Amino acid sequence: MSILPQRLIPIACLAACTTIGTIIAGELDSAVLHGETDKPRAIDYKPGETMTFTLSLQGAEALPPDTYFILWKRTGDDGLTDNGKVPASLTEPLVVRTKLDHPGFVRIEAWVADKTGRSYRKSFRGDPSTPEGKKALNRFERMDKRVFFDGGAGVEPEKLKSVPEPDDFDAFWAKRRARLAKVPIEAEMKPVKSWWKGMKVFAVSIKCAGPRPATGYLTMPNKPGKYPIGVDFHGYGHTYPNKGHVISPHCWNDTTICFNFSPHGYELGREPEYYDEFFRSICSGGRTFGFDDKQNDTPENSYFSGYTYRIMRALEWLKSLPEWDGRNITVRGGSMGGLQSVWAAGLDPDVTLACPGIPWCCDMGGRDTLKRTIDPWYIHETPALRYYDPVNIAKRIAKTCRVEITRAGLGDYCCPPSGVAILYNNIPGPKKINWVQGSTHGYVPPEPHQHFSLTANGWTDN
Repeated sequence: MSILPQRLIPIACLAACTTIGTIIAGELDSAVLHGETDKPRAIDYKPGETMTFTLSLQGAEALPPDTYFILWKRTGDDGLTDNGKVPASLTEPLVVRTKLDHPGFVRIEAWVADKTGRSYRKSFRGDPSTPEGKKALNRFERMDKRVFFDGGAGVEPEKLKSVPEPDDFDAFWAKRRARLAKVPIEAEMKPVKSWWKGMKVFAVSIKCAGPRPATGYLTMPNKPGKYPIGVDFHGYGHTYPNKGHVISPHCWNDTTICFNFSPHGYELGREPEYYDEFFRSICSGGRTFGFDDKQNDTPENSYFSGYTYRIMRALEWLKSLPEWDGRNITVRGGSMGGLQSVWAAGLDPDVTLACPGIPWCCDMGGRDTLKRTIDPWYIHETPALRYYDPVNIAKRIAKTCRVEITRAGLGDYCCPPSGVAILYNNIPGPKKINWVQGSTHGYVPPEPHQHFSLTANGWTDN
């Protein structure tokens, strides 16, 4: 396959600009680089069909001529690359045309830079001396400060598959369930001060197979009755317990039993030094948890082994609570929390609704083999990891369970769209996926952006 020649709409400089030759500080601080495809649903392309991306610089009043440029790069699941550089304009968009000859995704990255190729970085213009300004500054510090677009388009994603799952996949999980069953379902519940009227909170530790117990905070209505269960799963966290990676009590509403799950099974309510040491202790092979290639050589040695035991045990214990209504269990989370949500739904047939967002590790069993596009920060493929790959676990989700992938970014290559598409393909029951153009793992464009949803198997929004 060859990439089609790129057709660039001519760029017109703003002759009326009165600051020719100078850079106006902050002239792009409110700007966005809006991108969209010629098809409303950017996954509706056929093999070999031309994909047209239109990128418009919006939100600025004027630009100094010959000062800023848009740099762009094309990559894709075909392994081909292309790139270019054009003068930035507020009146004439950049148009990039490309194609893909087989099922998969193309990625288009573009960003505003100066003459030297240095990316433009937005500056904070508020007043941090006020509470509102300080809050705004905190939000600003967490945002991507570039003026950029990172998105893509897909060809027949419904045809995407991963590598074959292990022949003994179900036997492997049957053995794990048998091992877990040998450990009695016993929990220690310590009352914790509640911040919510009419609710009681407990720090919970549940006996479990594997290296540590299942732990988390349980929030329950004080009023006697039967209630649905909601489980929160959290994203990847390694350090900085004061930044939110150590869980705390959480409440959905006053009519739900909420369990805030601790992925690592650490003790709750400890001092920061304990968590610093804990996270150091679970690193191995010179890498952070879960990334040790040697540890991932066998499924029982993988960090995911104890992880999944704790998820299964937590759900078993929650279902034993006399306050459960016996019918409704919702699991939700983003990134690694999305991965855990799929594990929970696939490993427990009583889960009725799963809401994974930007789910991590999809197709980790075939990334290196299939050579699809992915960012550098990922767990390397091993045969052992195929037992934990959410695209395989998803096939075991009960048909009575509704699954909504709450966000799938067409520019998210921490959780690549190809893997998330395979996850969606493999869900057997009612399902929905929300694709967002220009969304990376932690970023959703602020302006009205191209987004669309797919549903299947009788999904209804209710």
